Amino acid sequence: MRVEIKHEQARKRHWRVRKKVVGTADRPRMSVCFTNKHIYVQFIDDTRGVTLAAVSTRDRLIPNRDKLAANVSSARVIGRLAAEAALAKGIRKVVFDRGSARYHWSMGKDGQPVYGKVAALAMAAREAGLEF
Repeated sequence: MRVEIKHEQARKRHWRVRKKVVGTADRPRMSVCFTNKHIYVQFIDDTRGVTLAAVSTRDRLIPNRDKLAANVSSARVIGRLAAEAALAKGIRKVVFDRGSARYHWSMGKDGQPVYGKVAALAMAAREAGLEF
């Protein structure tokens, strides 16, 4: 598939998600962005246009940050750390904004579910105490 077509499909998917997802002070938007090397998570109040909390694989305060990448295992770590940062700011309920990334999982050969990066990050955040 041509790169231009992939970019156009991602842009349309992002618009489709964003027109339905709005963050407020009570339920901020949990925006997730994956690049080729890093993962970024922000908690945004769209009514005021303010970022309330943020976590990424580039943060200097994260232990073993040089071992983190944009993969499923790092997504689990970042999801847990993002939930801890949100809970420290008093945020318990969020609206999940996956952007143009796909939320997917499948059944493995052993019958266990295999999660993608976005799904793994969301599951880790839920397990750490956030409500979606």
